[in-house]
Parts: sequence; C-alpha cells; structure tokens
Amino acid sequence: MTESEMQKLVVINKVIDGTLTASEAAQVLDLSVRQIFRLKKGVKEQGASFVIHKNRGRKPANALSDELVNHILTLRKEKYFDTNFSHFRDLLEDDKGIILSNSSVYRILDNAGIQSPRKHRRPRKIHARRERMPQAGMLVQIDCTSFEWIPSVGNMALHGAIDDATGQVLALYFTENECMNGYFELMRTIIGQYGIPISLYADKHTIFASPNKGKISIEEQLEGKVVNETQFQMAMSTLGISIINARSPQAKGRVERLWNTLQDRLRAELRIYGIDSMEKANEFLPKFLERYNKRFAIEPQDPEPAFRELPPDIDLDNILCVKLSRKVDNGGVFSLHSQYYQVVCDDGKTVAPIVPRAKITVLTSPRIGIRVQYGNNIYAVKKLDEPPKKAQKANKASSSSTAKPYKPSPTHPWKQGWQKAPSYWYEESDREILEALYNSSRAWH
Repeated sequence: MTESEMQKLVVINKVIDGTLTASEAAQVLDLSVRQIFRLKKGVKEQGASFVIHKNRGRKPANALSDELVNHILTLRKEKYFDTNFSHFRDLLEDDKGIILSNSSVYRILDNAGIQSPRKHRRPRKIHARRERMPQAGMLVQIDCTSFEWIPSVGNMALHGAIDDATGQVLALYFTENECMNGYFELMRTIIGQYGIPISLYADKHTIFASPNKGKISIEEQLEGKVVNETQFQMAMSTLGISIINARSPQAKGRVERLWNTLQDRLRAELRIYGIDSMEKANEFLPKFLERYNKRFAIEPQDPEPAFRELPPDIDLDNILCVKLSRKVDNGGVFSLHSQYYQVVCDDGKTVAPIVPRAKITVLTSPRIGIRVQYGNNIYAVKKLDEPPKKAQKANKASSSSTAKPYKPSPTHPWKQGWQKAPSYWYEESDREILEALYNSSRAWH
C-alpha cells in the first residue's frame, strides 16, 4: 500500500467512526463527497484492501510480451550493440518491422541495465543559432571529416553537403583523404539530383580559397594585382555558384553537427550491413541517405526551391575537373607531368586542327582522363612514347648511318695535285690591268 492509499484509509476510518464528516474528508483528500461515500461503503464491506487500485499487479492489455522484450534485448546485445537508443529504434523499424516508441525502447534497455553510448557525454557549449535560409538550394554547407568508419580499412575522409534550409543531407562521398575530387563528386551528385545551388558555405581550406587571399596590400590592389582562383573556385564560377568562407567551425554548425550524428549512425550501419571497403561504402550511401533524410529533414519556409537546372548543352565532366594551360608545338604536341601527348580528333589518329604554338587548356580528372579544350572544341589526346625532338634526332641519326659516303671521281680536281694545275700568264702590264678595271662598268655597281 502506498502512502497516499494509507492516508486515504485513515481518513475513511475517521469518517466511519464519526470523527470527520464526509465534506471535511472530501476537502482533506481533494475528492468529491460522492467519492467519500463510495469509499466508506467499500471499506465497510471489503475492508482496507478496497482503497488499493484494482489494476495493481495486472499486466496492461497493451504491454509488450516477454518474448518480444527478450528478442529486442538479444538484437541489441548481438547485432546493434554500438548504436544509440534512437538509432536502435529506427533500425528495429527499418530492418525488423518492430515499431516502438522512443520511450518504450528507452524503458526496455534501461531496465536491462544498458546505457546509451551518448548518455554521459559532456554538455556542449551553446552558440546562438543562425536563422535558416527560406528556400532549399540558397545555401549549401560543405565539409569533410576523417574517421575510422570501417575498422578493417582505417581512416577515410567523408565529404558531405547539407542544405541550410531543410537540413537535408544532399550528398556524401568517401575518399582516402580530403581532396578536390571528393568535393567535385559531391557537386556532381547535387547538380544531378537537385540542380545548381546559389552558394556554398565552406571553411578556408586551400581547395576553396587561395592561401594568398588577404595578403595583398591596398597598393597592390590599386595596381590591379589579384589572387588567382583555385581550381574548385574556377569550376564553381563557371556554374555561377558563389563560395562563402566561414571564419569558424561554429559558423557552419549544421554540417559540423552532422559529423557527430554520422559517426554514431553511419559507422554502426556500415558494420551491420557488412560493408568492408570504400567502394562498397560509396554504393551504400544513397540507401543510407534516403532513410536519414526521411527522418531528419524538415520543410523549408518557402516550398519553391532555389536550385537551377543545368543547361542541356553543358557537359559537367568538362567543368568539374582540373584545368591547366599549355602550349602545343608545330605537331600539336604538349607535355604534362613529364609525359608527352598529341592532340587528336575523335578517331584517335588525325591530328587536331590547332594553330602551331597556340595555347590550349588541358582538362584532367579521374572520370575523363585527359582532354584538351581549344576554343569551343574538346579534343582527345594520344600519349607518345618519347619526346618529339628526340624522335626527330633518332630519325636523322638513322638516316645518316644508312647513307653511303661520297667518293670523288679520279678526274676530280682535288685528285690532280698542284703539279698538274694549269699556269696562267698575262701579257698586259699592271697599269693596263688597273685601267681596264677602272673603266669597267661593273666596278661601279
């Protein structure tokens, strides 16, 4: 019997004894007079047990069965042991079809002495939240984190992009290290699925901003000196996307908080579904994002998205790549990374019609390999086994080695000797010769 039930029994007994009236007892117990008469009658007929609630000791009709509770605990201990409580509830619904409330899962696990891995973490420093953008696609936060997502593989860099207005994770991509190609793949996925965003919010990594930015003095700026754009900046400028550099990690807090959530959920799911390589992890990410966004994404203030469609005449592969300037020789040959390439047409044999000594733009990426842009045209390249100058020298050397040496004939003047050379005598005197030369018309030309 609880304290409140014992107090109720004492008051009812005083009513039965006549010590208290029904109205006084109703005031003490905060009940109606009718309830006091009901309790008085019940105690007289059934005794003190009448004040005890009749559902005590009974199992509720909607209570979980012992078999289900044991099954949930077994799954938690054997398969989902490294998930937090909320993630565990989601996995029970997605994988096993067991639909429970968060409170039910917390109660089952807490009664079994199981604690959430996030329960005893330090309280985070609170920062004022910036108001969300009203439309999806107005601002996309991008970043990368290195973490041991798969223990057998080791640390991998996860590149991610989250929409500021909706909190929807637009794209994820794994690479060995944080690199420009990882961010290019993010943009390829975003543009292919949603469109071209208006702006990106990133840190001050040298991928997004030149290290010389901010080092130019006012005098140098007045002289017209500018800082060259990075390869990623050039690609985004071509697509009309502006890049905003955050001054602190807290400024782009949505993508920073995303990493904490993914390090709990994504790492656990990679283990649960047997993902053991980077390639398989990248194939698994779309399925993971579909479930994640269904649970955590919210509706924007303005339902009309700000994403722009990619024009059909633009080849995204020729934009999301590294662009380098080179100069071709008379044969359309240029050098790149200590290798020589010749610009050719699509057939791979015909030399492209490029003016000798013209400047070209070399496009390189893991997707397209090496291409050349000259004007508005895109050409393929053919790798040469050796430099063109060395090839020409080798051809000359081979031709000279096969040529026969020249042999003068026996009547050649060189073989006559000085004794056989004819002698010439002039009868004129020196004065006459000089007068003849002086009077000659050719002498004055």
